[in-house]
Amino acid sequence: MVVAHQLLKLRKFYKQNGGPILEGVKNIRIYTSKQLKQMTNNYRVVIGEGHFGKVYMGTLKDTQQVAIKKTIKVNEASKKDFIAEIIIQSGMRHKNIARLLGCCLEMDVPMLMYEYVVKGSLYDVLFKSKDNVPVDTRLRIAIGSAEGLAYMHSAVESTIRHGDVKSANILLDARFTPKISDFGTSKLLARGNSVQTEWVTGDKAYIDPAYMVHGIVTQKSDVYSFGIVLIELITRRVAIYDDNMSYAKKFVLACQDQRVRNFVDNDITSENDMEILEMVSKVALECLKLNPEERLDMTQVENRLRNIGQSE
Repeated sequence: MVVAHQLLKLRKFYKQNGGPILEGVKNIRIYTSKQLKQMTNNYRVVIGEGHFGKVYMGTLKDTQQVAIKKTIKVNEASKKDFIAEIIIQSGMRHKNIARLLGCCLEMDVPMLMYEYVVKGSLYDVLFKSKDNVPVDTRLRIAIGSAEGLAYMHSAVESTIRHGDVKSANILLDARFTPKISDFGTSKLLARGNSVQTEWVTGDKAYIDPAYMVHGIVTQKSDVYSFGIVLIELITRRVAIYDDNMSYAKKFVLACQDQRVRNFVDNDITSENDMEILEMVSKVALECLKLNPEERLDMTQVENRLRNIGQSE
């Protein structure tokens, strides 16, 4: 009776989380809760923590390492959106986006499996390590991250607004290739549409001020957040939130007064490197405009950064 009850419970969760529909999706594998327990060695190794809980290390039969994390709790009202987001994510194939490999739906809260990215997050590299990060590496990270976001915004059938762009959600592989991750707050958008929302779970240090005023989240909100990431790459100073949004304001004023070199990471001493970061700061300035309509879109941001790389 206990076993039968457990099987019914698993089946209930599987159906609740959209299993019968997701079975037909080509690019994603559905795992059982038993398989997930085995591949994580009973959830022994924690490699991070997201909005919805811990992220675990897993190993597939071919020895490939994966990251397994909780997603949102799914109910009847949110099932359609959850299924749509999984289908879109499973179809995203881009070198600058963390690839969704599979999921487990036999749980109260479904688990998603992504490729494991060895160096951790850009936040870890910039703020938890004392290792030197050369300017050309920082520029490559900026370009690759912009390319990944531009792909999300414009290169898929239903455009995607990430909703939580920050250095902690940009992962780096062994060659410092960036991969956009953590789509827990991402939303599918019909082209050209915006979303009225009551709250966001993103880090306030990166949140678009226009959202604070109007409660509207658009792809230009991602652009603003990316502008904050660019400041972190330039200054190697962690983004901090206060009511005056002073982290961004001080940087913007310094750019306008041609004092940006006062904010550049102290490890940067080369004149050539200084000039490159000054050019990047001008791109950041275009991302941080208070009026979202005046900001660049992500494709323009990517192109501006690429031009800097070519000039280098």
